Amino acid sequence: MPKRHSLDAVIIGAGVVGAACAYYAARSGLSVAVVDRGPVAGGTTGAGEGNLLVSDKGAGPELDLALLSTRLWRDLAGALPPDMEYEPKGGLVVAPDETTLKALRTFAEGQRAAGVLATEVPGPALTELEPHLNPAMAGAFHYPQDAQVQPARAAARLLAAAGVPAHLGEEVTKILHTPTGAVRGLRTPRRELLAPAVVNAAGTWGGRIAALAGTHLPVLPRRGFVLVTEPLPRVVRHKVYAADYVADVASDSARLQSSAVVEGTPAGPVLIGATRERVGFDRSLSLEALRRLAAQATALFPVLADVDVLRTYHGFRPYLPDHLPAIGADPRVPGLFHACGHEGAGIGLAPATGALIAAALTGGPPPLDPTPFRPDRDFEGSPA
Repeated sequence: MPKRHSLDAVIIGAGVVGAACAYYAARSGLSVAVVDRGPVAGGTTGAGEGNLLVSDKGAGPELDLALLSTRLWRDLAGALPPDMEYEPKGGLVVAPDETTLKALRTFAEGQRAAGVLATEVPGPALTELEPHLNPAMAGAFHYPQDAQVQPARAAARLLAAAGVPAHLGEEVTKILHTPTGAVRGLRTPRRELLAPAVVNAAGTWGGRIAALAGTHLPVLPRRGFVLVTEPLPRVVRHKVYAADYVADVASDSARLQSSAVVEGTPAGPVLIGATRERVGFDRSLSLEALRRLAAQATALFPVLADVDVLRTYHGFRPYLPDHLPAIGADPRVPGLFHACGHEGAGIGLAPATGALIAAALTGGPPPLDPTPFRPDRDFEGSPA
């Protein structure tokens, strides 16, 4: 007989988004458990760079979510153990020519109106911020609100701080319903967990969990690669990326896209991302993607040309067609909540997502307008 437990909510997913949902729900006084078919941070979170960015988001709902998360991450950095490696290092978005720099100015103007701090840095002054940056760059914008965490540790520390049971290595096989169709819990091969609310924080598998619950959420995977160099002195001080990264994030293309994102880490290795391509769940190695990343990184930082790459890793970002996550109650299935579809921004957006989910579960006031993230919206554009 499967084990039964009565809870206020069960969260599916032990990545950073699921951990944040558990943390804020528990802080709201709810009795919560987390279920994951793998380990903590075993999916997208563990394959991420740990980006906490406002610099890559134009004015709108996602930027509002990122600004709230920026404030919450600062609070969490004071409450959680320091080994999650929170670094408010700031970001530097680099333009190779005057045309690109002009486009960055327009982009930054819209961001500033929403509360982003962005300062233009002329080309000759860039070496003061990044001594090893290619001196041929026309200029850049500095974003002091950008930051970094070690993503797997951040998820683990959030989940530990939540103090809730975590049933790892247990795949959800069934979402349980009442005779009227409302959620009443879930089943794994080892147990039934009974609760009037189930939170779908399953990342790239969010669409499958939605289908188990009897509804539809068009989550698709986008594969991405990261290069990891040998340990180095701190040759890269900020999170530095080429301006075309912003366009890649917003693109709907299924083809391979790559734009260099280069950053140092406290442990010494330099991380180099980021690629995007829609190839389903194909885990095969793409030499073309790795070559592109290496070439683009050395174009930004010529000093990296003679540095050894020790390893690569890759994972899948949970992508929704309108580039916004699904956060909140699904009115099509009472008791079902979604917290997925953040693509490559899930680590940065996790705290605000958790706070929104906690408010939805308790009926409390949301920290920002949740309407743009409705799970039942028309993913071609406007809410359904």
